[in-house]
Amino acid sequence: MNARDTAVGARTLKRLRKSRGWSLAGLSRCLCDIAAQLGIPLTASSANVQRCIARWESDTSPVHPSHHYQLLLAHLYARRADGSPQIGTGSDFSELLTALAHYGESERQLTELRGLVARTVTVGNGSLLALVGPHARATITAAFEDPARTDTCLVNDLQAAVDDTNRHVGSLPFVRLQLLLPPVLETCRRLLASELPPPALRGLHTVAAQAFTLAGRIAFETYDDAASRALYTEATEVAGHLPTWRRAVVHMSHALVTLYATPGTDTARVLVEAAIRDARTGDNPAVRGRAHALHSEIAARSGDRSQALTALSLARYDIGDATKDDPLRARFSPGHLRGFEGLCALHTGDAAAAEPHFADAAAALTSPRDRLQRAIITADQALARIRSGNPSRAPRSCTPALTKCPPPADESPPCASAEPVTHYAHGMANAS
Repeated sequence: MNARDTAVGARTLKRLRKSRGWSLAGLSRCLCDIAAQLGIPLTASSANVQRCIARWESDTSPVHPSHHYQLLLAHLYARRADGSPQIGTGSDFSELLTALAHYGESERQLTELRGLVARTVTVGNGSLLALVGPHARATITAAFEDPARTDTCLVNDLQAAVDDTNRHVGSLPFVRLQLLLPPVLETCRRLLASELPPPALRGLHTVAAQAFTLAGRIAFETYDDAASRALYTEATEVAGHLPTWRRAVVHMSHALVTLYATPGTDTARVLVEAAIRDARTGDNPAVRGRAHALHSEIAARSGDRSQALTALSLARYDIGDATKDDPLRARFSPGHLRGFEGLCALHTGDAAAAEPHFADAAAALTSPRDRLQRAIITADQALARIRSGNPSRAPRSCTPALTKCPPPADESPPCASAEPVTHYAHGMANAS
């Protein structure tokens, strides 16, 4: 952070305030009101809050809002002037996070702030378009009236909504995430059934494949396996119009869902083999590596140690061939592969060898996005230590972060065994 960055943040906060028609005193009153609504103590008087705002927006020496005020600003700007929620790309809320980043706020704090606000604004009837960009409603309506007018701006809005929903996996309950995708899914279906300009159609195929895949995973998480299968079928069909590695991604997500939804590994194996065929004819090493890693897990679960080790070797080769600037490499890195190495050792009876693999994987995955994966891996690490006869060294922070446990105890009995939950979680963190 430097003075120039801080000045950009100050100007952005001032612009946001003025775009709402608020004076310094007006924003001060709004912050006091939102604090009262949220039940957050605000001991400062309205005049003192007004002075804080002036310091944030100072042209000469701006200071960044404290975390307390950041939360109030976030809740305030997460809704439009008419009170409807709006936190997607291009929204005032998104602009606020950008301003806070210019003030030097950490990515972790911004991720947590985004998650806290999303838990609030995605509740209720007004949540359906919360993650759709502020201009998307009008462009969607115009596209329905005349599909030939569909352009890349609408496709970008839909992509942003899918990305935002995916970003909230792990921070919002799946039943709530399920409410965020229907506008995107229905828009994709209607537009794909129309005559669209080629540039828009290519982009729409990409967005639709990702949206249907994510929706299939979420449907599975909410115990609607029939809907999940139908959505994966749609995703596979749409991905057939794209480079083969994209269809491989769909197959892998479907395979993981199938692995934990059906007995045995045969059905999941068929999907993984299809993913490997598509990945091999594609040009993305990270996707090939992930497909081989998943194949190694299924082989290990089937007790085929030789095939599991061969698949791991292929995965290592592919990961080594991936360029560091490939965005998909971040989703399947050497750190993720170490988790699969541990899982294979665990399933083939070498728990003592599995434990250091899990430890290395947990240490390598340090980004906010990897927080869920780290929790899953430490759960597997604990299981490895238990199986190797050393339960006292099991990690304390080993609660699985993504599970398909039954609902809470007031709705049905809790999970009978932690082991399948742990391994389910490990796979699904790599599914989307």
